Amino acid sequence: MTPKRDFHDLIGFAAALPTNGVIMAIDVGTKTLGLALSDRTRMLASGLETLWRKKLTKDLERLLPLAAKCEVAAYVIGHPIHLDGSKGPRAQASAAFARSLAAVTEHPILLWDERFSTVSAERSLLEADTSRAKRAEKIDMVAAVIILQGLLERLREIGRVSRERERLNAETSSSLDKEP
Repeated sequence: MTPKRDFHDLIGFAAALPTNGVIMAIDVGTKTLGLALSDRTRMLASGLETLWRKKLTKDLERLLPLAAKCEVAAYVIGHPIHLDGSKGPRAQASAAFARSLAAVTEHPILLWDERFSTVSAERSLLEADTSRAKRAEKIDMVAAVIILQGLLERLREIGRVSRERERLNAETSSSLDKEP
């Protein structure tokens, strides 16, 4: 039996990431899966495509070859938590998707709070004067970009804090070594 994975552990997710590698973001909608990819250095997120959903097993059968082709090293899945912190049906569906994905891949998976990603995506598409039909087609992909960019920024912050902590520990250790 495989051990239960914690999809909410950001530090564990960051530690499990290879040095360089693509992260795929998935915005799980009722009708579509919005997909975005990071670059290998994890600086930028860009939209990949929108997959129209069928059944969960069929969704994964289409997603996994695409992820392999893109050399995906990890996944982040939008987790739409309510403002009060409660989890409704969409959050439960995202968690179920994460569990199903974990059953077919060993890559790290993280559920990422995406409370405002769809609202931000809608605003971005409106500002770009995107037609209603195109907005409906692209909103989950744009939301996936927003989810992924938020994660990438957080991962960079974790890296900065970790490097600063190491620097301070080295300075402290060095100064202790010099004391008589």
